[in-house]
Amino acid sequence: MSADPRFTVSLPDPTTHRFHVRLELPDSGTDSQTFRLPAWIRGSYLVRDLARHVVEVRAWRDGEPAAIERLDKSTFRVAAGPGALRLEYAVQAFDESVRKAFLDSRRGFFNGSSLFYCPDGLRGSRFELVIERPAGEAYRQWRVATSMSAAEIDAQGFGRYVAENYEALIDHPVELGPFRRFDFEADGVPHALVVSGRVDADFERVTADLSKICSMQRTLFGGEPALPQYLFLTNVVSAGYGGLEHRASTALICSRADFPKAGQGAAHKEYRNFLGLCSHEYFHLWNVKRITAQSFLDSDLAREAYTRDLWHYEGVTSYYDDLMVLRAGILDAPTYLDVLAEQATRLQRSPARRRQTLADASFETWIKYYQPDENSPNAATNYYVKGALAALCVDLHLRRDSKVTLDDVMRRLWERHGREGRGVPEGGLESVAAELSGLDLKPLFDQLLRSTEELPLESLLADFGVKAELRACTSAIDDGGRTLARNPLTWVGMRLRPGETTVMHVLDDSPALAAGLSPGDQLVAIDGLRLTGPQWTRRLESLIPGVAVPVHYFRGDELFSTTLVPSTAPLDTWTFALADVGGETAERRRRWIGA
Repeated sequence: MSADPRFTVSLPDPTTHRFHVRLELPDSGTDSQTFRLPAWIRGSYLVRDLARHVVEVRAWRDGEPAAIERLDKSTFRVAAGPGALRLEYAVQAFDESVRKAFLDSRRGFFNGSSLFYCPDGLRGSRFELVIERPAGEAYRQWRVATSMSAAEIDAQGFGRYVAENYEALIDHPVELGPFRRFDFEADGVPHALVVSGRVDADFERVTADLSKICSMQRTLFGGEPALPQYLFLTNVVSAGYGGLEHRASTALICSRADFPKAGQGAAHKEYRNFLGLCSHEYFHLWNVKRITAQSFLDSDLAREAYTRDLWHYEGVTSYYDDLMVLRAGILDAPTYLDVLAEQATRLQRSPARRRQTLADASFETWIKYYQPDENSPNAATNYYVKGALAALCVDLHLRRDSKVTLDDVMRRLWERHGREGRGVPEGGLESVAAELSGLDLKPLFDQLLRSTEELPLESLLADFGVKAELRACTSAIDDGGRTLARNPLTWVGMRLRPGETTVMHVLDDSPALAAGLSPGDQLVAIDGLRLTGPQWTRRLESLIPGVAVPVHYFRGDELFSTTLVPSTAPLDTWTFALADVGGETAERRRRWIGA
């Protein structure tokens, strides 16, 4: 055995949902040794206390049991003693999100931050990882997919891997199971779509589209960085959406309906959303994984790492995700403008935009974004959504008033920080944009980041031949963009849980708030008619503005009644459309979105 620390992961019985982990330190010395598990995972800004899933920790020194002293919730120390040190423990893995670990009889998945304690003093050391094959005929078809460097593995991927340091060890997630793998190339780099879960789809089309998107992004950054491979580790479920970026892969969760069937024509909305998700996580190869905040670079994952620039890392990425799908030729310009309008509509329908700045939303993500509650629409600005629209404003402002674009800013950040492994100081994007353009951008960034003023979308888009119209919502599925319907909905200002009649959110300054309704109330009747099944949506839409109706509802187990006076739907829905323009305006638009 080598002198490198070695982790071994075994799956003695996947039905127990437990990974078994063994860590061996051949040259541990005789002093006590401290071990720490991360409290959060990079890319997801919430202290998750990952150690709470660890059970049955035991230690041995030279084959003899060694005492363990707990130091805090994530840290323990093994007593001093001679000889090699061995740890053994189990990790309960039943979180099907992309952030932790999951194991059952169908598949396994883990992020290293959920499984691997870091030995103090060895964070920069080379680590080995051995993944053992589960026993039994039921698991004969299982394979391993990971972007970690393989050292000695079998045809199905089980065996020994190596990581150059602890950060690398926890930044290459592992998928296990009878998955399907679809290989493709982008810019000469091997890529693969790894699909777990039952789904019938045209994967030839999916990989062809992903190749175009990935190639477009690599072109933006001059074909860097060099990669041996990149993996899209995709867990397909009945209903789900999300992703988490890593240095040479991404972990995704999506719905079966997100994929195209063979012979389908233009990309449907769900498939466009899936491609946007893949594009988003791939753009993180640069923006976050390599162009990263100094505070993130300094963090050992034991506590929060604060920055007011999270809008830069997530919002700018959210701007580029759909833009890259457009540049790849998968979206046309009118559809891309619909996607932008949907983003703008989400922001417009959030009362929080008038209360929390984008910079504060970035800083407070540790207590707000990942822990939404009944008041979140009124109090917490979404830095993905508003950040993407702020990035749009920055790009359009630069394109209009200088010869610089946001592309140039991102390339300079890559050259100066990402390529060199140097953290970006606070306000780094703002500083580079001003430096390259020669413009005084402080008033713009003050408006976008440090105030609750409305974004200057309408005026900026007009300078690029795009007409922006703020209109009323026309149906329950009107999320913004082009619509044939022109009859505005009645507005009550509450959101119900999907498929239920239980109130989830009550918006500030709304008829529902004026009626005294509250999150958690279960509506049972409106205007004397019982609400059942899908009828509640039609019933709410049929109310007449200004006409009071009685509402009966349960709060807890008590029945109450109130009077609701609906109002005319507010102007909270955006449509962005190509205008008939010429000259410099048309040329600006062509250079921006090719139309």
